[in-house]
Amino acid sequence: MAQVGLKLVTLGLKDKNTGKALIGKDGLSESGLFPVTTRMLGAKTANITNIAAAGTAIYGNNAKVDQTQTKGEPSVALNFNDLPFEAKQKLLGRISDGKGGYLQEDRPQVAMLIESETLDHKYSIYYGFPNGELQEPSVNTQTDTNAEVRVDDALTLTSFGVEEWNNEAMKVYYSGAEDFDYDAMILDVFGVTTSTETPGGGTGSEGGQDKSTKSKK
Repeated sequence: MAQVGLKLVTLGLKDKNTGKALIGKDGLSESGLFPVTTRMLGAKTANITNIAAAGTAIYGNNAKVDQTQTKGEPSVALNFNDLPFEAKQKLLGRISDGKGGYLQEDRPQVAMLIESETLDHKYSIYYGFPNGELQEPSVNTQTDTNAEVRVDDALTLTSFGVEEWNNEAMKVYYSGAEDFDYDAMILDVFGVTTSTETPGGGTGSEGGQDKSTKSKK
């Protein structure tokens, strides 16, 4: 099945003990969910690699007869146009020194849901990552010319398996499936339900869940 576009990336910080998204000042919004909406200029790319890995070949009777099963170790190269500064520092595990500086400390557990669409735009395809760490490998600052030169937020998510998913690190969801349940998917990935939202959506422009894809299309 072909897919088109990158419709929405939703992020959340999770409590490493409970597996639930942190809410309020400990998290990224009052609901715990942080959709990177068009108000933040959205996401440009979410390139998922290492979804699957080849196993070790097993030979018998002078031929390859099988191979061992190997779990993939997915990572996601992300490019956001303009993440809010403080939210980005939280996602990376940078802590404020109280004087405007942010110092790297332990990286938090990050959950992420990526939404793309089918070729006819009728249904959504989601890629869920319940347990990961975000890093910013490099920052390439550049001078403006006669035109503005932007440097986007280029981050990398390294994903880890969870017991609830048979130690797999990624799950794929399809809104066209007969038994698809949006709320169950959010609970599955972020450990919270959308009922924790505040009316009007979270804390200003950085919070709240975009419900444009909640219902099966």
